[in-house]
Amino acid sequence: MAQPKIAIIFYSTYGTNHAVALAAAEAARNAGADIRLRRVPETAPKEVVATQDAWKAQLDKMGDIPEATADDMEWADGYFFSTPTRFGVAASQIRAFIDTLGGLWGAGKLANKTFTATTSAQNPHGGQEATILSLYTTAMHWGAIIVAPGFTDQSIFDAGGNPYGFSTNANGFDDAGKAAVAHQAKRLVEMTTKITG
Repeated sequence: MAQPKIAIIFYSTYGTNHAVALAAAEAARNAGADIRLRRVPETAPKEVVATQDAWKAQLDKMGDIPEATADDMEWADGYFFSTPTRFGVAASQIRAFIDTLGGLWGAGKLANKTFTATTSAQNPHGGQEATILSLYTTAMHWGAIIVAPGFTDQSIFDAGGNPYGFSTNANGFDDAGKAAVAHQAKRLVEMTTKITG
């Protein structure tokens, strides 16, 4: 059986989605996947980033992680996306990356691949579910196969009960969240294996 290839694509301003992506990468690797951990390019002007010490520090912290490219998307059998919520949708940096994928989409090279997503927002009603669903809408345009965690494990309930994908708020990324992300990543690997196997 072929080893599934999973691209973990994330954007993180202050570190939460970076931590989620690292946890997802570890879980996917432990579940038998070949993984690529990739961050989407920062599109905010450097002078804007420099006005916030925490934002600049986080960007520096991720400097060793390669930026996501269309090649990573073509390589993968499945995708794990993690993004902050911005006004009820994915951060513009994620959307800007997605907007570069028209050529792959047009050639059918994003179709029949698995897709799952996670997010974070400042508060529990900050548009988290809408953000994940908006990413799933994009994935459906690609012809990708949505792999939501649903209520398939107790960890989903323990982390707040979002069946669309893990989400968190200003409370941070705790052990319950790590367990839910691990389950979601493992489920993605399992479903991808069934499809590509």
